[in-house]
Amino acid sequence: MENTHAKNLSGLLLATLFISTSGVLGKYIAMPTEVIIWFRSALAMVFLYLFCRYKKIDLKIKSSKDYKPFFISGVLMAAHWITYFYALKLSNVALGILSLYTFPIIIALLEPLFLKVKFNPIYILLGLLVLLGLYILTPELSVESMQVKGILFGVFSAFCYAVRILILKQHVANYNGTMLMFYQTVIISILLVPTLFFMDLSGLESQFPYLLLLAFLTTAVGHSLMLHSLKFFSASTASIISSLQPIFGIILAFFFLKEIPTLNTFLGGSLILATVIIESIRSKK
Repeated sequence: MENTHAKNLSGLLLATLFISTSGVLGKYIAMPTEVIIWFRSALAMVFLYLFCRYKKIDLKIKSSKDYKPFFISGVLMAAHWITYFYALKLSNVALGILSLYTFPIIIALLEPLFLKVKFNPIYILLGLLVLLGLYILTPELSVESMQVKGILFGVFSAFCYAVRILILKQHVANYNGTMLMFYQTVIISILLVPTLFFMDLSGLESQFPYLLLLAFLTTAVGHSLMLHSLKFFSASTASIISSLQPIFGIILAFFFLKEIPTLNTFLGGSLILATVIIESIRSKK
């Protein structure tokens, strides 16, 4: 039993590590952001399709009423990925990934608007803690600052991701998670096809191995492992452990990009991660 638990925990930690590679790869790949996201989606779409066929996962959309939330969630996923990669390129991996990690609190604040749940005043306190964390992260309060722009893109990315999750939870929660991810990569790939005709593709040959890594390891394998781990752990436990993503991302950026986090990054990031852990433990109780 202990060996099984250790194996399941290792799978969850591995999923967290693989997903956290998006920060380093997003910063490192020297191509236009929209082109990176198209290749990420198109290649992941192929991997996810093959996985669904291998596992005999039904790809049929059961009701015509589900087409709209499928499409909207795909658009939001595209906006989330694009703005997150802009956040990485404008600032650094630490600021990009930490500003993105405001999404659990954004979900908590928006949930009463989407789902029939009562608003809990504790979210005001948690929201203020997140704002304080973002304030500490911000090097200077100027929209001209590249790092401030990066943080703003990161928070907007978190907002898109949060709304996407709430829409999926509200309308299409009865579908397989890998199947949902497959259709979202299909939608993103179709939406971003025009970028291939007017954006610079000159670095494709040298950057393709990293695009392949982003699509396969980060997107297809990482997200599939994360979904698989939910069979053995509660959503709260999984979200607490996935709080390691920013830490993994910062460590990877240190080794591969030589990015050294500042003291403010540690302080602000600790506040943001603390709110995620508090909310995960509180929701479990």
